[in-house]
Amino acid sequence: MLCCCASSPQKTKDKVQTTKSELSFRRLIGTGMAAKLLVDIGAQIFNPFLPVIAAGLGVSVVELGRLVGLRSAMGIFAPISGTLADRHGYRLVIRGALLLTATGFLLLAISSAAWMVALAMILTGLGMGAFVPNLQAFVSSRLDYRLRARGLGMIEYSWALTGIIGLPLIGLLIAATGWRTPFFLLAAGMVVMSVVFGAMPGVQQGRAASSDSAQLPALWRSRLAELVVIHTNRRSTYATILAGALSYFAAMQVMIAHGAWLAAQYGLDAATLGLVAFIFGWFDLAASVSVSLFTDRLGKKRSVLIGIVGSLVGYLLMPLLNVALLPTVAIIGVARMFFEFNIVSHFPLLSEQAPAQRGQVMTLGAAATLVGGSLAGFTGPWLLVNAGVAALAWTSAAVIIAGLAIVVFLVKKS
Repeated sequence: MLCCCASSPQKTKDKVQTTKSELSFRRLIGTGMAAKLLVDIGAQIFNPFLPVIAAGLGVSVVELGRLVGLRSAMGIFAPISGTLADRHGYRLVIRGALLLTATGFLLLAISSAAWMVALAMILTGLGMGAFVPNLQAFVSSRLDYRLRARGLGMIEYSWALTGIIGLPLIGLLIAATGWRTPFFLLAAGMVVMSVVFGAMPGVQQGRAASSDSAQLPALWRSRLAELVVIHTNRRSTYATILAGALSYFAAMQVMIAHGAWLAAQYGLDAATLGLVAFIFGWFDLAASVSVSLFTDRLGKKRSVLIGIVGSLVGYLLMPLLNVALLPTVAIIGVARMFFEFNIVSHFPLLSEQAPAQRGQVMTLGAAATLVGGSLAGFTGPWLLVNAGVAALAWTSAAVIIAGLAIVVFLVKKS
């Protein structure tokens, strides 16, 4: 059975109780992984297949990259979902986020105009921005801190399984039926997972809202402050959030552009891009397994530093090894692997910076990383098309150096 974390009962809505209704570790991690696998496939589908989907929509890869950036920009609203979760429970927000994302994917599947694609990106961005941090907070609230990296690391296997299983199948599906079919299937799967989360046990209690209209201005000011103000360990908490955003931006620049890069330079089609995603999936899996095995032993901050340094080396070497397909895929995979090790270690570190505001902190962190991803959607394809691989990779290297300095000098071990 799971251990209850040591956060305040007034702040943690989904408390663990030693009762028959308590979630088992296996069910908690399994359900979280299944739902996150669908979300991760939806998040990553544009990375290898950006040129294929862009052609289907009749737009350029730079234009579609901007729309993907718009999706990520919706992460700025993630703190609202954190405040809602702290008041009403994580599961309610998770279910709503899955349904919102499903609606966006359904709209994308039937899109025939630019405004439909843009609206679909907004809906999926809002849903994903709410789902990921609240799932992480939901799991964190049910795990002792000593087991938190292991549990979150296991859920992050979904990111690797996306490459090993999801994207290769998507590539074959696109080759056989077209680019729209995967989005119909993703929407259906997310509706099913919303129902599954609704059937999970656990009492969720929210704080009663004030009905005194005279107090409403002060109440709204208070709620606005709740979105962004951290009351304890401020410098380290905000620094951890910023470092995660910089790491995410650096990695997403390469990830969103690599499909167009490999297709243009090495002539890869959708099925072959799916095969490349399969290879990347094994790099991601190696990172996730390493986190679950070693991060709790090494320490969260040290693990984040290892991931940052490893990805930095990868970005620096990318232009130098871009001489043939195999070394190019290998160095992108290495950079992805260390980024994954970094970011999966980052969230357990962040989760304990301000335990009394865990839901808010995790959603602030998610919002910051998604803003980083949004900027990467604009800069990654543009840099690739207009300045080349060296500019793309070395820009990421410069950004990650800033993240390294922040972690070294400003982030506490927690």
